[in-house]
Amino acid sequence: MELKLKIYLVDGKDEKFMGIGVLWLLQEIVKEGSIRSAALQLGLSYSKAHSMLKTLEDDLGQQILERRKGGDRRSGAVITPAGMQLIALYDEFQKDVKNYADTRFEQFKAQLNKESHDEG
Repeated sequence: MELKLKIYLVDGKDEKFMGIGVLWLLQEIVKEGSIRSAALQLGLSYSKAHSMLKTLEDDLGQQILERRKGGDRRSGAVITPAGMQLIALYDEFQKDVKNYADTRFEQFKAQLNKESHDEG
């Protein structure tokens, strides 16, 4: 028996805007300095990554990325201070929730096993 847990934030219309996939995308943008490169690393299309980021920014009501156009590379993105805070807070939050859930699940399994042995 295993526990599978998916954590994500939804907006007022019950639509997802933040989850582990968005977190991984943001973390990859920090490494790559580009939405396109980050999307490629994660196996996402650029349009999917762009849509995820736009939805995130729209739902949070703040800029998470500073997009750059022009120059030799003709692209690039830098995570804003608010975006860096979001990455840190969400990563810590989702790890805490998963750790709690894992601990609680182990307790549940122990209780279940104890009760089934008590009946036998």
